[in-house]
Amino acid sequence: QVQLVESGGGLVQPGGSLRLSCEASGSIFSINAMGWFRQAPGKEREWVATIPKDGTTNYADSAKGRFTVSRDNAKNTLYLQMNSLKPEDTAVYYCHANIRSTGGYNDNYWGQGTQVTVSS
Repeated sequence: QVQLVESGGGLVQPGGSLRLSCEASGSIFSINAMGWFRQAPGKEREWVATIPKDGTTNYADSAKGRFTVSRDNAKNTLYLQMNSLKPEDTAVYYCHANIRSTGGYNDNYWGQGTQVTVSS
């Protein structure tokens, strides 16, 4: 089986920083695109950032200039560096990955989510 395990969430003051991590493990042949989504209370889950295998990045407008997504292919790990955090960034952040298993199939996987709270 394939698992995505997230870490790094927490409570920070406005203007602070957090670095989220997501490690994929299990029956992995290769990882295609990876990305981050978030969901605030009472809101739909929204896309934050995506990074394909080649390392190019795409960001939601809300994340541009403040967030940086990266990946370490050797470690099967995804990161999200979040700077200048705002209260509206408060949400559960989910890691997503499209993964080719050792069985030869491409499937989408989600992490369990990690809470980010930005408040004074």
